[in-house]
Amino acid sequence: MYFTGFADEASTDFDGQIKATKELGWKHIETRGLCGGNLASITDGQFDEVCAKLEKSGVSFNCFGSGIGNWAKPITEPPDSSYEEMRKAIPRMQKLGIKLIRIMSFLVPKDLYGNASQFEGDAIKRIKVIAKMAEDSGITLVHENCSSWGGLSLEHTLRLVEGVNSPALKLVYDTGNPVFHDDVRGKPPYKKQSSWEYYDAVREHVVYVHIKDGRFVDGKDIYTFAGDGDGDVRRILKDLLGNGYDGGFSMEPHMVTVFHDKSVSEEEKQVSMYKNYVEYGQRFLKLLADVKKEVGK
Repeated sequence: MYFTGFADEASTDFDGQIKATKELGWKHIETRGLCGGNLASITDGQFDEVCAKLEKSGVSFNCFGSGIGNWAKPITEPPDSSYEEMRKAIPRMQKLGIKLIRIMSFLVPKDLYGNASQFEGDAIKRIKVIAKMAEDSGITLVHENCSSWGGLSLEHTLRLVEGVNSPALKLVYDTGNPVFHDDVRGKPPYKKQSSWEYYDAVREHVVYVHIKDGRFVDGKDIYTFAGDGDGDVRRILKDLLGNGYDGGFSMEPHMVTVFHDKSVSEEEKQVSMYKNYVEYGQRFLKLLADVKKEVGK
């Protein structure tokens, strides 16, 4: 078992990301925002600098939180940019020994939810292409239950896994996402997803876990510390540990909202981000320790 997180939520500066990780006593970062871009888009010079800092610090990237097929990549548009991101990511992941890459399966615009089934074949076809690249490179895709075709419901996720049918495609389960996402089954109005129900249906494919929590109140997304929201975090942790899960837990707090307040200085934003990320990790460790006692681990 190991601990990691989207450390770009601790700092936009890479040195700050390393510092927060080490303050928590951890050795891993799930890299997302990096040097103004991401692992696949930064320059060769920036990549070399990142490699040097990782080696010096003793911190490593356990997963690339890519933008492949994510909420900014509609399924109504060509997939070329996602294919290109995968192609660029592979050699850098191999150099750094990164085995996991987080992906999604292309956004279905909300006004097309009623016709989401028409995109199933295209979603599967696109992920098959990406899965073949991963398989040929010794990399595992971890599909996130987020804003894309495969995240529209637990059934969509299962159909995606079954349709792609690749040993290179597994799941990263995000505990908080179901709280804020519609369950696009049946006819509208759609209810929100149940985190426990979703997890229970897909857990045999889960190899990695994102820790997020919150509540959907009066049409607003409210993010909380892990275990304080409606993401069934404690129940899911109990089940994972009880069934011998020994993979990674990756923090994704999403709690700091000062970015939207123009009266807050950049320095204040960075301090707030850093403190929240470290506290989030510390609180999660305490929650996990409590759950371990409950299951006798």
